[in-house]
Amino acid sequence: MPIWLQTAALLSLSNVFMTFAWYGHLKTLNSKPWIIAALISWGIALFEYLIMVPANRIGYGQMSVGQLKIMQEVITLAIFVPFSVLYMQQPLKLDYLWAGLCLLGAVFFIFRS
Repeated sequence: MPIWLQTAALLSLSNVFMTFAWYGHLKTLNSKPWIIAALISWGIALFEYLIMVPANRIGYGQMSVGQLKIMQEVITLAIFVPFSVLYMQQPLKLDYLWAGLCLLGAVFFIFRS
C-alpha cells in the first residue's frame, strides 16, 4: 500500500476519534458536568493520538509537514460533514461545499511541484 494511502487511512481513523472527542459530548453528555465530558473526551482523544502520531511519522518520510497538515484538514472536513449531518443532526449547508473548494485550492498549492 502506498505511503500516502497508509497515512490517509490512519489519519481518517484518528479523525473519527478526534471528532467524537471534540463534539460527541455535546449530544451524549449534555446533561453531565463539563468536567465529566472533558475527562471522557480526553480518554477518546488518547486513541486519536495513538493513531495520529504513527500516521504522521509514516507520512513524513515522503510528505512535508505542510502536506501532512493540509491532508489532515481535508480529512477533517470529510469526516466532520457526515458527522455533523448524520450524528449531530445539523442541516447540510452549502458552506461546507465552499469550505471544501477552498481546501481543494490548498491541496493544489501544497502538493504542486
